[in-house]
Amino acid sequence: MNDIQKTNDTARTPAHTEDRRYAESSLTPPVDVIEDSSGITLYADLPGVPRDKLHLNVEADSLTIEGEIDLTIPEGLQTSHTEVGLGRFHRVFTLSKELDTEKISAELAQGVLKLRIPKAEHAQPRRINVQVS
Repeated sequence: MNDIQKTNDTARTPAHTEDRRYAESSLTPPVDVIEDSSGITLYADLPGVPRDKLHLNVEADSLTIEGEIDLTIPEGLQTSHTEVGLGRFHRVFTLSKELDTEKISAELAQGVLKLRIPKAEHAQPRRINVQVS
């Protein structure tokens, strides 16, 4: 069973001005989602995003990943070709009720965000002992 779904990012109405800025013109970071018996792990590629410009938010059943990089050109230099003109990343996922959003852990290393979201205790597999009478 897949415990996370990608939502249509453009269909969401952001709550405040800063969120609207991300949704209007941003890159969609590629994300790998790996599920195991105890939860899911997301790996999001966010090259150049520093920790202080990374924003993670869980509201109800939605997980939002937002990040910003500084694409300033050093003084005295001029670009002759630019492939990445946007400095913002934005991605929204809908989370399953089986996931425990209170226990999310996040790590950012070498441009990759790793989010671990465990399954809620009621959704964890458990062994049932059979008694002989």
